[in-house]
Amino acid sequence: MIPHEEKLKEGHNEKRKVERKIIMKTKLTKIIMSSLAFACALVCLAVTMAPGTSATARAAADGQVCSVGTLKGLYLATLDGYANIGGNLVPKTIMEGKHFNGDGTFINTFGTVNIGGTTILNTGGFGGTYTVAADCTGTLSVPNGPSFNLYVGPGAQKIWFTQTAGGLGVGTATRLPGR
Repeated sequence: MIPHEEKLKEGHNEKRKVERKIIMKTKLTKIIMSSLAFACALVCLAVTMAPGTSATARAAADGQVCSVGTLKGLYLATLDGYANIGGNLVPKTIMEGKHFNGDGTFINTFGTVNIGGTTILNTGGFGGTYTVAADCTGTLSVPNGPSFNLYVGPGAQKIWFTQTAGGLGVGTATRLPGR
């Protein structure tokens, strides 16, 4: 072969190598994208199926079915958020001992509310009502006071709160042993 033909052949080989790399990258991209699409489809399917399952069935699948009787005993509750004072949101913190009676009522055995850096209220002796559905979600309300949505964790050892009226806040309550 003459040198000119060798250079043409080398150039043709390089071109074929580049084309092969492009084809391989394209195939790899298609495999990855189809795998991602399949994973997304599975997630979408799971998300659309979950709301169609009854609360009782979901709770039973988790091994936990709740009711107002699930909450019974003394819990230490803490909440951080903002109080609405004259249309202004002011930082607040709350720590309370909440005794749930197992019948949809509770009483605070002790408590302190701090709003804007000032302790303004001892909440011991105040109480209210609560609900708990089979799926372990519920509500808690204080007469002429704040309202909360709640979730009861496994074994009713912990409760999560988010305030829905009377300000903004999130918190938890942990069951105290032997109470």
